[in-house]
Amino acid sequence: MSKKGKLYIILAILAILSIVVLEMNKPKKINWFPSYATHHKIPYGSYVFNEQLNKIADSVAVVNRPPFEYLNKNSIEGTYFFFNGGISFGKAELNALLDWTSKGNTLVVSAMTFEEELLDTLNLETRSIDIFKNFDNMFQLQHVNPNLDSKTYTFDKAPTLSHFSKIDTLKTKVISVIDKYQTEDENPKKPLINAIKQPFGDGTIVLSLFPQAFTNYFMLTAPNHEYTAALLSYIDVQKPIYLDLHYKSGKKFYMSPMYLFLNTKELKWAYYMVLIGVLVYIIFESKRKQRAIPIIKPLKNQTLDFTRTISDMYYQSSKHKELSKHKIQHFLEYIRSHLYLNTSEINPEFINNLAARSNNTVEDTAKLFNYIKELDEQSTLNNTQLERLNTLIETFKSNNQWKTKN
Repeated sequence: MSKKGKLYIILAILAILSIVVLEMNKPKKINWFPSYATHHKIPYGSYVFNEQLNKIADSVAVVNRPPFEYLNKNSIEGTYFFFNGGISFGKAELNALLDWTSKGNTLVVSAMTFEEELLDTLNLETRSIDIFKNFDNMFQLQHVNPNLDSKTYTFDKAPTLSHFSKIDTLKTKVISVIDKYQTEDENPKKPLINAIKQPFGDGTIVLSLFPQAFTNYFMLTAPNHEYTAALLSYIDVQKPIYLDLHYKSGKKFYMSPMYLFLNTKELKWAYYMVLIGVLVYIIFESKRKQRAIPIIKPLKNQTLDFTRTISDMYYQSSKHKELSKHKIQHFLEYIRSHLYLNTSEINPEFINNLAARSNNTVEDTAKLFNYIKELDEQSTLNNTQLERLNTLIETFKSNNQWKTKN
């Protein structure tokens, strides 16, 4: 490799190392994934809520299994608590929860959307707030219970909020409203209901369209923790509370072994460096290397050897007559190709012309062709006759001033 190529490689490696160092020292980005998981400390996790709930409640049990399965296998009473971005139980599971609630228990569900069957059962309807002009995503929430503080609580990370557009006024008690929100209409709007309480059989159902109230971000923004505490005031904390972990966007366990690498900055960049090293190896080392090109010798002209082999075969087989014919035919071809004479008719004129062109005497030339004629008339030949024919032809060729150097 040339010096210029090595310099380019060194510069590329230095550039990659510089990028890695800068990335490692860059502040870690905030993860805004809405997990609602109790073990997550990210903004939309609920680690803080879980810690506080365990402090104020006498008994908190986490439930990782589906409610339908858990209620069928366990005889429990108290409060079953659900909160997530969206929750859909399904018909059989919802019926099991409602049946359990009607026996004197409390069902708390907080989500941005509810399934239609639950809303129909409680005679409720929901709708999203139109916030086209709410560029700051700013909402203010307020409890309506006169026994609670009437202050407002601000939330600035919701692209939209939902509210109950219809309630059963005979049974439903409003807990919380959305106040001082902006829409396309600049005129002041009346507060919108976002949390309600309704009796169901001998039990109670609490529904909230604001699950963000239980997230770390909301509770750690003072004084928003008071809003969450006011919601918990509708729950009997002296009875067992069953906190659902099944309906959560965030996973409790990370099944991928790569989580440890990718969640730790040092290990993550060590992993990336290995990948970069493999890529460099592929680029510079895995190319097909040029193999040594073998020297291929040109094919030899085997015509002479072939001719000798054939002649030896005829000679050893005592086929002197056939060999003489080949010898004579080859000689005549030699005359045609080198001396440019027609050999179809052998006469005195041909003899004179051939002698002149081949630098032989007329007598020697006539003697050669007379001997050829004599051999032609015989049916068999012996070794001596064949050798004499070869001697006369070779002597004739050696005197040819037009012969080639081949």
